[in-house]
Amino acid sequence: MLYLILLIFLSFIGGLLLKQSLNLKLLSKDKVFSDLTLKFQALLSESTRIHEDNIKLEKEVSDTIALYDITKEICKTLDENKIFSIFSEQIRNYLKINNCQYLNSDVDLSLYKGYTILPLNIHQDIIGYLVANGIDEKDKDAFQILGQQFLIALKRALLYKKVQELSITDSLTQLFSRQHFLNRLKEELRRSKKFKLSFSFLMIDIDKFKDFNDKFGHLVGDAILRVVSKTIKDTLRQIDFVGRYGGEELTVVLAETNKEQALFVAERLRRAIESKGIKVYDEELKVTVSVGLATFPQDAENTEMIIDAADKALYKAKQAGRNKVYAYKAS
Repeated sequence: MLYLILLIFLSFIGGLLLKQSLNLKLLSKDKVFSDLTLKFQALLSESTRIHEDNIKLEKEVSDTIALYDITKEICKTLDENKIFSIFSEQIRNYLKINNCQYLNSDVDLSLYKGYTILPLNIHQDIIGYLVANGIDEKDKDAFQILGQQFLIALKRALLYKKVQELSITDSLTQLFSRQHFLNRLKEELRRSKKFKLSFSFLMIDIDKFKDFNDKFGHLVGDAILRVVSKTIKDTLRQIDFVGRYGGEELTVVLAETNKEQALFVAERLRRAIESKGIKVYDEELKVTVSVGLATFPQDAENTEMIIDAADKALYKAKQAGRNKVYAYKAS
């Protein structure tokens, strides 16, 4: 009997121990499962973050490529209108856009309600506007960024244009600078040779210019130069061109003009300047010019020879008493 009771007690204790062992195993499995779940959730979260980072990176790469492509294309030209034409074509490769226009600064913007408007500023001055419609809200920032690349290319073109103007134009008289005039003279010589044409060259000197400077000062002398230069330009045809050779000497090329015709034009220039009263500050001045004339191919076969011939004719005009036109004659 005692043995049976002992056996039952041992069985009961064994059952308790087995149950406890099973419970411990279940708890251990639950913990492992819980740990695995937490790790899976962490991996899932990291995967989502990496995916989002990849999307952002892809967009940044796309934006960078867009910037590079558009900048590369619009920097191929220095023509203001061509820059916009290329930009307008290129931007459609990266943005959904209905209409894009480049407008002058004096445009009435009320006509463009509903458009995305980007002011184009250079040194705090608005030089125009880039306007577009049909842009998705998410693409507006990209439009602003790409628009800035257009502005950079535009600044480059405008700067080049200004440098070109400064290099070919005399700042005081607004005539061609000496170097640019000589380049144009060479072009006219080549053209005339090719098509067997004549052209005439005038060397013009303001009479007693030094006396005006000495008596009235250099500001008066500058004003005289400006008035005489403008009078010459206003008297000539569009196909003719004028340059400031140096000091008070001005030069003119009369395209497709023989010596007889050139003498008539030169005399008309001389009379126009002589008859023009030049009012400078409180002074009313009368100014005259002397003109030397040479003609291609009659007097010269290259630019150096025609300049020399006209200069010699100018010297003769001055010797004859100034305020005269003198044509070159070979001795």
